[in-house]
Amino acid sequence: MRLKSLFIGTLVAALCVLGVSFLVFQVISSRIQRNSVDPTFDRFDELQLESARDAYESGGKPALSAYIYRLDHTFSGDHFLLNASGIDLLTGENRSALLPAPPATRQRIHSHGHWIIAHRSTDGRYWFAVVGNLGPIHIWTFLPYFYLVIGASAALCWLAAVGVIFPVRRVANTIARFGQGDLSARVRTRRSDEIGQLGRSFNQMAERLERLIVSERRLLGDISHELRSPLARLKFAVKLARTSADTNSALDRIERDVSRIASLVSDIVEITIVEGDPALRGAENFNISDLLDEVVRDCAVEAESRGCRIEISGRIAAHALGSRELLRRAVENVLRNAIRYSPLRAAIQVDISEQNLNAVIAVRDQGPGVPEDALTRIFDPFFRVEEARDTNGGGSGLGLSIAKRAVQAHHGSICAENANPGLRVRLSIPLTTASFPA
Repeated sequence: MRLKSLFIGTLVAALCVLGVSFLVFQVISSRIQRNSVDPTFDRFDELQLESARDAYESGGKPALSAYIYRLDHTFSGDHFLLNASGIDLLTGENRSALLPAPPATRQRIHSHGHWIIAHRSTDGRYWFAVVGNLGPIHIWTFLPYFYLVIGASAALCWLAAVGVIFPVRRVANTIARFGQGDLSARVRTRRSDEIGQLGRSFNQMAERLERLIVSERRLLGDISHELRSPLARLKFAVKLARTSADTNSALDRIERDVSRIASLVSDIVEITIVEGDPALRGAENFNISDLLDEVVRDCAVEAESRGCRIEISGRIAAHALGSRELLRRAVENVLRNAIRYSPLRAAIQVDISEQNLNAVIAVRDQGPGVPEDALTRIFDPFFRVEEARDTNGGGSGLGLSIAKRAVQAHHGSICAENANPGLRVRLSIPLTTASFPA
């Protein structure tokens, strides 16, 4: 049977526990009755039997009658002293029906609304018998116990509802709200048990999904905005090529816009690859200084063409584990960004050092820097400080964003600060001796 409500399941479980507990208590009670209570009463019956026998043998019927009278008025029920055949020694009546069938020497039973006790002497000459009324037994006798069981069940169910069911329902409702599009839905809990762990795990997942969804929405909006201008210029250039006598000039304009679109698409593909955390696939062990030397050599020609130079200082022998190509692109994007905004005949400083089991690469240009409130935003996709750092024409606006995601994929960090003059970007990459978080 499938239960659709955890509350009903808890109630059924509580009732089952109470039922099993009742059966266990019955077994324990019967065992105590059989091993402790009944032997005590048997010894008490034997004492009464010996007392009645002594009274009869020493004083005859008058003494026995007086003793039986005291028993009848002291204890409930009728008491008899019988001979071996079951004949009442006081009245002569045959009361053998009160005796157990041979070879039993004692009994304690309930029969027809009476309780009957019979006990034989050790020599077999006498029987002591007692007959008493059980009294009426009806539901009102056990009603308080029924109320007690119902109250205990209700208390257990209420505790289960407060402690387990209601928090689980709140988590389920929060997940449903998140699934319906409310990306801000979070589980509010301070519990340290499994339910609290479930809520915190959901919150962590929701935060990552919200960042991813919002980032993707912003990325799609930025892509559409970035493609709109070159496509409009491309469309105009095509019309111009059809009507203008200077076909080569129009074709040059078309080629520039096509190259810009191709570069933008390449950067979008690259940032999509970075989102897949390729550092966990095809990882290799490589020297950080060798990678930096390679990037500097590749960018030196571009720096010379723009009238600036690259100065590199420091060297470490440590290695990093991850995607060598991905980290090479990250460092190259930062360095090319510095070259793009560096003034003529200025030096771009590239420093590498080892700090706290991390390789720290600092790239500084001598450009205008960026406003303080934009230092963290320059790593967002398509963000450019037009008035300050885009005077020479920028790229797609994805270079630093790609660098940030590539470094984060390797459990590193990246930050920027104004160096006055210029901008300094620091990349921190864990070395192979560092422990990576799961």
